Amino acid sequence: MKQGVWHRLDIIARSLSPLAITLLLIMVGMVPLQVPKIAPVIPSVALIAVYYWAVHRPNLMTVWAIFLVGLFQDLLSGGHLGVGIMALLMVHVVIDTQRRIFARSSFQALWVLFAIVAAAALYLMWLLNCLLQGVFLEVQPVLFQYLTTVAAYPCLAWLFAQAQKAFLK
Repeated sequence: MKQGVWHRLDIIARSLSPLAITLLLIMVGMVPLQVPKIAPVIPSVALIAVYYWAVHRPNLMTVWAIFLVGLFQDLLSGGHLGVGIMALLMVHVVIDTQRRIFARSSFQALWVLFAIVAAAALYLMWLLNCLLQGVFLEVQPVLFQYLTTVAAYPCLAWLFAQAQKAFLK
């Protein structure tokens, strides 16, 4: 009986590892650095994580997990509540509706597809922020964040692949 409980706890912990890793990376990304105006250009770790896990382990990055990731990011960033949630859920919908394309793709193709999905997600976030603030926000910080996010994808995808090998056997 005792072994069955530990086995179930192990399965639960392993299935929560993508969510936990994502939340941890969001917290690390929110650490205040002593560099002026760097916040808008820091890569969107949440976007990369949701994309990666939704492609590779969709059963572990559910809609509710994505909602929690978006809510966590919105609360920590101090931005408008719901903007991050909407963008991340849009990423999930795109991947879910085009699963056959994503599932058969090589790493290079997934990176290109990520660049396209990231552009749409960051544009949606920028647009929603413009609407909620009632002003036309500068586009340059979003473009830099897009570039850093696309550039960071291979490193974080590698990290997530290692975590997948270690925790999700």
